Amino acid sequence: MVKIDPAQVQQVLFNLVLNARDAMSGGGPIHVRTGNRNREAGEQSPKQSTSGVFLSVKDSGCGMTADTRAHLFEPFFTTKAKGRGTGLGLSTVHNIVTGNGGSVEVDSEPERGTQVTVLLPRLSEPSVEKISRFTVHSPGETILLLEDNTTIRQAAQRILSESGYAVLEAASGPEAIAVAREHRVNIDLLLADVDVPGMNGREAALEICSERPQLKVLYMSGFERPARQAGQATVLFKKPFTSSELLEKLREILDGNSSPKKSEKRKREKP
Repeated sequence: MVKIDPAQVQQVLFNLVLNARDAMSGGGPIHVRTGNRNREAGEQSPKQSTSGVFLSVKDSGCGMTADTRAHLFEPFFTTKAKGRGTGLGLSTVHNIVTGNGGSVEVDSEPERGTQVTVLLPRLSEPSVEKISRFTVHSPGETILLLEDNTTIRQAAQRILSESGYAVLEAASGPEAIAVAREHRVNIDLLLADVDVPGMNGREAALEICSERPQLKVLYMSGFERPARQAGQATVLFKKPFTSSELLEKLREILDGNSSPKKSEKRKREKP
């Protein structure tokens, strides 16, 4: 028994399995295990020094050197070829797990595969009330999602759909504009990556909002930058983020509890 948002567990598992798959260019098995780790102080080892509930994902792929392991959790660090990954997967996993009081262990050697183990504190209570306030939303809200990275777009689409939103997807600015024009019913919010190549998210948002002035906008970016106004409410949301953070921010904007100034103030106050 652990206390964590179920959507966060899905995001952790999704990222770890994708990494395991990509590490095995010739294919191979991926072993996913869960269990309890019970260790007394005298039994602790450097790699397994904490008791708790674990989730591990193991592959038989290329493995990693010590130097690569030292940078694993840094945002945008990746060993994948250009266009194959953003380097946000393990950073997101690490943020989610540590934010829930846990830790992440990596056991890997070149050509000997990798095992990533997520360890979470065990609850002593026999039962726990479901903690996510953002699992189910009222029906009828539609999100237009603009994201060029397929992996991120699919993950965001899944999070939003499972939370009750209708999702329209676009991989480019022009495609987002076309989708908005074709979709005759109401679109409640545009969730747009600022850094989309070609016509970027801001340019697409300005074009769409010129035809839908009441549209609310939530920008995403992996870089620090100010948000520019487009639509009724415009906020900049920094990657990487957890599913709960994304869903909470969406509710703030859709419910009218967020504005650029408020968002920037909270951002400055955050340590």
